[in-house]
Amino acid sequence: MNFQSEKQVLLDFYDALDKEPETKSVFKKYVSDDLIWRGFHPFNEIYNSETVYKLFWEPLKKSLSSLTRRMDIFFAGANTIPGHEGVWVVSMGHFMGLFDKPWLKISPNKKLTFLRYAEFNKIVSNKIVETAMFFDIPHFMSQAGVYPFHYQTGANLVQPGPSSHDGLLFEDQDAAETIKTKKAIEDMIDDLKVWKSTDRGSLIKELKKSWHQDMLWWGPSGIGATYTIERYAEQHCRPFRESFKERQFNGHICRITEGFFGGFFGWPNLSLVHSGGFMGMPSTGKRGDMRVIDIYRREGKKLKENWIFIDLLHFWKMQDIDILDRTTKISP
Repeated sequence: MNFQSEKQVLLDFYDALDKEPETKSVFKKYVSDDLIWRGFHPFNEIYNSETVYKLFWEPLKKSLSSLTRRMDIFFAGANTIPGHEGVWVVSMGHFMGLFDKPWLKISPNKKLTFLRYAEFNKIVSNKIVETAMFFDIPHFMSQAGVYPFHYQTGANLVQPGPSSHDGLLFEDQDAAETIKTKKAIEDMIDDLKVWKSTDRGSLIKELKKSWHQDMLWWGPSGIGATYTIERYAEQHCRPFRESFKERQFNGHICRITEGFFGGFFGWPNLSLVHSGGFMGMPSTGKRGDMRVIDIYRREGKKLKENWIFIDLLHFWKMQDIDILDRTTKISP
């Protein structure tokens, strides 16, 4: 299936956002008035385009001087999730600018700063009608010298794009490779539907079914990135499984693949009870939701890289811990 027209709509929208001084006119041209927009806390769900550009885009552009988008991954696909069918286009990378004015009460550092993002856009009749816009606010805060989390198992860093350097799929892709990627992702999802043993040996054996030995797992700030199956098991998978009970999978809104890349998002993907230990926090005993975007790269028969966005501010807010408010109050 050809997705070139939908891709071009999004590329033109991005180009206009970078170049045009007035965000309102850009939205009028490329975005439906009754846009459905899902963003991380504190933005959450918004149901019209005007509110989106007034609450998110205009303040961000004022705060980050010379704002520009650096894409690492770009692909599209036909979504078959009931109620959300259609062509969706995915973009992932960083916004980059000079952090000159406060954003979300975070004090500026006047330095080059990155905002890590992943975005799913549904395109209908040359308009963006639905968006999932996930962004790593805690990572942004840490670059400004404000550290919202004091314990994480992986590495906190500005994350690169694919090690294969081929994530921008501007051209049509091989349908056979798309099918292989879809199968690799769905097989991995099936393995995750039931959490098995957290025993190290059993966990590593389970992971080896879907992942390359030298896998790269690019997690959100507060959890961090990790490398190789053994370190992923040690630094995220095992601690995560041991920190929760009564896990419920809520399904996805969009799941697509193209070529060697694929991804999905849910709202929320998971609901679970925090039984203690997650990110060094003691048990709350409260149920919380996790809004997640996962982007994957397949190599051969297995998955090689995974970029993950989790709305940790929303999750902790549901645990009665307002990370954003607590941290910005003590920022310089």
